[in-house]
Amino acid sequence: MIGLGTLINTLAILAGGILGSLFGHVIKPRVQEGLLKASGLAVLFIGIAGAMPGLLSLNNQTLTSGNSMLIVISLTLGTLIGEVLNIEQAFENLGEWLKEKTGNAKDSQFITAFVTASLTVCIGAMAIVGAINDGILGDYTILATKSVLDFIIILVMASSLGKGATFSALPVLLFEGAITVLAKLIQPLMTTAALANISLIGSLLIFCVGVNLIWGKKISVANMLPAILIAVLASYT
Repeated sequence: MIGLGTLINTLAILAGGILGSLFGHVIKPRVQEGLLKASGLAVLFIGIAGAMPGLLSLNNQTLTSGNSMLIVISLTLGTLIGEVLNIEQAFENLGEWLKEKTGNAKDSQFITAFVTASLTVCIGAMAIVGAINDGILGDYTILATKSVLDFIIILVMASSLGKGATFSALPVLLFEGAITVLAKLIQPLMTTAALANISLIGSLLIFCVGVNLIWGKKISVANMLPAILIAVLASYT
């Protein structure tokens, strides 16, 4: 069944968010803070692990670094575009709308939880490659694997940040669903080089999400999202 992977991923996020929201209030603030830092640390290392294959390579038993120019150009141009478009504000506006429509107007953490969780589960090559495989082959295994990771991450985030994290299921449904529907059009663009660049830059953005979780909002990650598009375009040069 085409689209099953997106459905599984969305339901996994909803399940994690609901469980975290239900039991988060019984957890002491000190423990919630610890869970938030733990989830931030996990996101940091997920980002590092994803970026390492694109940053380091083994040549004649010697580690060498590369792609520094790709990183500089992608992040710089991508952030410039994102800042001009103010994508972060668009995410926050959507969070504000959901906050009002779902009766969570008094939840001061709702928008932060929604934006942080959405960026964590939407960014990355697994979402794109998994949705393409789902759309073309009906193979949902990559998205099913991603669902397990997302369930755990959102469970912890919802416990510490609140129910806003649960609503990250909406961007995932729209993002992965759109890629699944358009998979046959997108597939020719997803060359090996393009996917490698997506993995590298996407992982760096995930790392930035982890920084925000641990040290408070330091980086407007949503405004850096166009860096992924720049990275894909760079793969064709």
